[in-house]
Amino acid sequence: MTIATTYRAKRPLILWAAGFVCLCLQATAGAAIPIQQWTQPGGAQVYLVESPAIAMLDVQVDFDAGTRRDPAAQAGLASMTMTMLDKGLEAKNGEPAMDENALSEAWADLGAQFGVSATGERLGFSLRSLTDPELLDKAVALAARQIAEPSFPGAIWQRERERMVASLKESYTRPGSIIARAYAKAVYGTHPYGYEVTEATLARISIADMRAFYSAGVVACRARVSMVGAVTRAQADAIAARLLSRLPQVPCASLPPMPQVPEVAPLAQAEEKRIPFDSAQAHVLMGQPGFKRDDPDYFALTVGNYILGGGGFVSRLTREVREKRGLTYGVYSYFSPGLHAGSFTVGLQTRPDQADQAVALVREVVKDFVAKGPTEAELKDAKDNLVGGFALRIDSNRKLLDNIASIAWNGLPLDYLDTWTRQVDKVTVADIKAAFARKLQPEKMVTLILGAAP
Repeated sequence: MTIATTYRAKRPLILWAAGFVCLCLQATAGAAIPIQQWTQPGGAQVYLVESPAIAMLDVQVDFDAGTRRDPAAQAGLASMTMTMLDKGLEAKNGEPAMDENALSEAWADLGAQFGVSATGERLGFSLRSLTDPELLDKAVALAARQIAEPSFPGAIWQRERERMVASLKESYTRPGSIIARAYAKAVYGTHPYGYEVTEATLARISIADMRAFYSAGVVACRARVSMVGAVTRAQADAIAARLLSRLPQVPCASLPPMPQVPEVAPLAQAEEKRIPFDSAQAHVLMGQPGFKRDDPDYFALTVGNYILGGGGFVSRLTREVREKRGLTYGVYSYFSPGLHAGSFTVGLQTRPDQADQAVALVREVVKDFVAKGPTEAELKDAKDNLVGGFALRIDSNRKLLDNIASIAWNGLPLDYLDTWTRQVDKVTVADIKAAFARKLQPEKMVTLILGAAP
């Protein structure tokens, strides 16, 4: 489960600024992107790209406390904890308490945006503000309070839990949600990536559980702070320190190590599961555990998957399944690498009476691609598209910040963005064939078919 909450600015100026920055970054997308990195005395790691063209700053603060650290019996703990982060602040350090309405109004009055999120691996906080000294100072101060002093009001948690239970019940009527839950369980087994949030797991989560989870995971010395904007290194260092200043200042060396999360187990054998559902379309998901983000095969697998099913209408799966046989309007494949082996997934929808034919063809295409790799012509077209579209990956402050935060989180080289197109360009057919042979086992993939005719 992934959640995200963002306070929107009242003032149109910050929206105009965002568009202006987009144009500035498009103009400089081909230039080197100098990423500065340093570690603060307290242990927090800071990453900065100075962008002085417009007076705006984007910040991302991440902690290793995502849903992979949920207890199995309390699946959803990380997500629900972050859901409560915008529901009020404690009265502390001479500052008054704030309820959810007062907090929302405070952000709106600043014309700034603040967001919280929980993904499979991270708890994240994002801040966007103009760098006018008075506005930025207030925005950073309020963000520091929200990071360190959430109030976790009990009555609000009861309301939010009821809302979440209602959302879960509604999701049980949607075929996409049903098959996605079953697929995650089939691919990941007992790994936290495959945990399912249910009414029972939500019922086991208390305010005390959320407070304990949050205090254990959100520790200043373990923060990774990424910034893009019109600030100097000295200013960025001061902002990072202030954002974390209200958290307990405990040296990481004095803390116990974070509990190890097991790796995703490989699949032992193929499995096909049919899920009855009255639907006009049969939904199909097929796949297996893939690879970790720091795998040296990353670029070969990225380029190869673009050819196989990630390139939309120019992919091999689309050509074989849609264009030649007319079995679907759309078919796709993707890898989702993380700190653990995220899934390799093929997905499509088709007429219920064509599901078996479509599944058989997808298996054949994937098996052939793993065995033989792409053609030289397919590789050239993929490189042209990927290299030519690289500028779109960093054409806004937010996109650039997302890339910087990914570099920080995954420990990638600081010149990663500068060398990205060269890494793509040097991939060969042999590289793709070897990488896919190492990572994928078509004979062991799971296949889930929802709504097909018996």
